[in-house]
Amino acid sequence: MPKMTFIAPDGARKEVEAPEGLSVLEIAHRAKIELEGACEGSLACSTCHVVVAPEWHDKLKPASEDEEDMLDLAFGLTSTSRLGCQIIMKKELDGLTVTLPAATRNMMVDKK
Repeated sequence: MPKMTFIAPDGARKEVEAPEGLSVLEIAHRAKIELEGACEGSLACSTCHVVVAPEWHDKLKPASEDEEDMLDLAFGLTSTSRLGCQIIMKKELDGLTVTLPAATRNMMVDKK
């Protein structure tokens, strides 16, 4: 089974099994990794923002225009930023490494 590595904001690394067909967001939730996903993967927020290791970024399918629009709202955006809900694991991504940003911006929370 493919594996992937999550790097926490403090630099701690956690390698996990990454079943093919699941999104990085789903893999994080199964592994008890704190990656919010407020919209539950419906491409309506940026809370599952991850920074893909540069050596992996070009191996991913390009971001859609909708994903790019949501990424514009992400905290700490980088040139290799992606939404975890849009990265679907496949065997070619065995070893994928992503870093979790230090914060997220949840636009879905009611402001009072």
